[in-house]
Amino acid sequence: MRYSREHKLETHARIVKRASVRLREKGAHGIGVADLMKDAGLTHGGFYAHFDSREALVIEAFAYAMDRSTERWRKLSEQTPPDKRLAVIVDSYLTTVHRDDPGHGCAVPTLGAEIARESPKTRKAFAAKLEQMVDMLAEQIPALPRKAARKQAEATLATMMGTLVLARIAGNGEFSDEILAAGREAVLDRAPPPKRAAKKSVAKKAAAPARQ
Repeated sequence: MRYSREHKLETHARIVKRASVRLREKGAHGIGVADLMKDAGLTHGGFYAHFDSREALVIEAFAYAMDRSTERWRKLSEQTPPDKRLAVIVDSYLTTVHRDDPGHGCAVPTLGAEIARESPKTRKAFAAKLEQMVDMLAEQIPALPRKAARKQAEATLATMMGTLVLARIAGNGEFSDEILAAGREAVLDRAPPPKRAAKKSVAKKAAAPARQ
């Protein structure tokens, strides 16, 4: 039976979406192709009609997960005043809900260590998505020049993601909650004052002679 192109695209998207969840739950090597296809409601035999290799599915699934995280941050920022955007993103990331649901959370803390040991092709694809996350986060630090904001974003992501890894290792008790709180404090204490640029602007206007 021949399926339409639209049907194939929908099926492909469903496989990628389900695989992105299962891989984050079980790890890159914690679940096989047969189980991934079964989870998507399909047979193992249909796998190669959609992907050239398991690696191809892994790359797409990782990309899907990271795109969802970046898009979620973008939506949060659009709903938040500029001076509070970074704090809102950090607070939404370092939560007990995110800690306890890796299957629907950020792909980096769940899969980063495994990706570092994958093929150059997989690492390159993962790194490209990570750079997009850095760029998006840097946009939420308007008080700094672009280069400095990007450096701050890299440090912020590293702290956020490392904090989440440690919190998951610690379980879901008081110690884990302390780690989440410490991570939030470390990131936000390091963030530049949101009103710095505005204060400089006001100071310049006050110093300049009034125009007639």
